Amino acid sequence: MRREPARITPVKPVRILSPLGSLLNLRALLIAILALAGYASRAPAAEQPARWQSEFAAFTRADELHHPEQGGVVFVGSSSIRLWDGLESAFDRFPTVVKRGFGGSTMTDCVDNVERLVIEYKPRMVVVYAGENDLAEGASPVEVAARVREFTDRIRRALPAAHIAYVSIKPSPLRQVALPAIRDTNERIRQYLASVPNTQYIDVHTQMLDASGQPRTEFFGADRLHMNPAGYALWRREINARLP
Repeated sequence: MRREPARITPVKPVRILSPLGSLLNLRALLIAILALAGYASRAPAAEQPARWQSEFAAFTRADELHHPEQGGVVFVGSSSIRLWDGLESAFDRFPTVVKRGFGGSTMTDCVDNVERLVIEYKPRMVVVYAGENDLAEGASPVEVAARVREFTDRIRRALPAAHIAYVSIKPSPLRQVALPAIRDTNERIRQYLASVPNTQYIDVHTQMLDASGQPRTEFFGADRLHMNPAGYALWRREINARLP
């Protein structure tokens, strides 16, 4: 009897990862997990906090001692508002000036806290400076402009008659590399507000550039990020000249 030759089943090759390859794959996985966690980690307004707890508590205490009258002007935004010494007296032509700046905040933070920082006071005018930190944290000009739109919409729904003024993002020397994104963001916001009644775009950016289009360092402090008295004097002049 003729014997059939034994059949040999081919064995699939086993891929052996090198230690380096395994580490790279693990690193990529960790980056993806952290990115997703960061995307979902921004707390809603009710949970925000801890980083501004002392500032918000100070606002509450001030209101308990003397709650601002309705119909005034609220200045809200990041550290450029918070660090503005003498802001209230700089705009004393208005009967009530409420300063609600909280350092390091973004436009998203202003949106999340608009009820407690703006709407609660029922102002007739709102001046906002925010967006610079959004870009520093990686937001795109399109995203920042959308956040300004949301901020405006929320105020408009609660206070239909309130005038809203957006102060353009300043050209901080420390963030000079971001100038193209800053210009793009400012232009998108300017165009949007031009189409919205009872709002305005206040351009301080242009006045803070030299003839070659670079930031004028004489308006900034030693950290090259925050303004010095000369910078605030310029802001006072430009904003006062444009507010109705």
